Amino acid sequence: MTSTGYDEKSERWLTEEDRVRRSQETGGEPILTFDEKVNPFAGYLNADILHTLQNPRTKGHGEPAFLIMGQVMELLFKLSLTEVRQARDCLDADDLRGALWVLRRLLRSQEMLVQTWQVLSALSPTEYAAFRDSLGEGSGFQSYMYRQLEFTLGNKNPRLLEPHHNNPAVYAEVVRALHEPSLYDATLRLMQRHALPIPQEHLDRDPAQPYQASDEVVRAWLAVYREPQRWGEVYELGEALTDVAHQFGRWRNDHLLTVERILGHKVGTGGTSGVTWLRRIAEHRFFPELWQVRSDI
Repeated sequence: MTSTGYDEKSERWLTEEDRVRRSQETGGEPILTFDEKVNPFAGYLNADILHTLQNPRTKGHGEPAFLIMGQVMELLFKLSLTEVRQARDCLDADDLRGALWVLRRLLRSQEMLVQTWQVLSALSPTEYAAFRDSLGEGSGFQSYMYRQLEFTLGNKNPRLLEPHHNNPAVYAEVVRALHEPSLYDATLRLMQRHALPIPQEHLDRDPAQPYQASDEVVRAWLAVYREPQRWGEVYELGEALTDVAHQFGRWRNDHLLTVERILGHKVGTGGTSGVTWLRRIAEHRFFPELWQVRSDI
């Protein structure tokens, strides 16, 4: 068995010819028996492992929904991070069309993330209170996959490495995300290569530091938005990035409303002031010049 879990003795890749032949042999009906311990699709998903990972700490009826939706969010954060990095790499390779296609997929993942709050908002305050104490100091703020996603989109803050110090493998991943260029860094580099006036200091800055918006970048975007036909895919990129920021804002706002609905103004489990803190965080916008340009057109 290889490091990826693929066992050549029990599994093999099928060609289109193999699939046609098998369909003819079964008369178009599904195959129901297999030599493997688990069926091939369950093996591909590691479903036997996946379904052992839901271990509620209480008998509260609402805890399974909270736990499973939290795990679903973690997986969607991971998928979103993968897509953001792919889009950034496409931009660095001057594959603007490829980046736009990847961002199209990213938006679908973000839409699913927003919908997870619909499930959690169905919890009543009484249902949540039944298991909340068992979370201890645990908070979604501590998600290292979410932190990597924010860093890779461009919301950098070196202080937010601190919750991950005690796990060296995880810490290394988050440090990498902090120090590598963000999706917006790649966007500004591409814009300069397209002869748009991006200040050099923006391109030479330390990518681990928080991004500071500038009037010069606003003017560069303004040139694009005033002549969308001329700038074509650069204009489409601006709108795609705004879509990404918009969906992220929706996710944060729904988070805020769900917490307020379930907890009111109680303090958070992770040490925050709860709704007051979430309301302040919800005001953040990725790609700030793209929001400013709307006021200037």
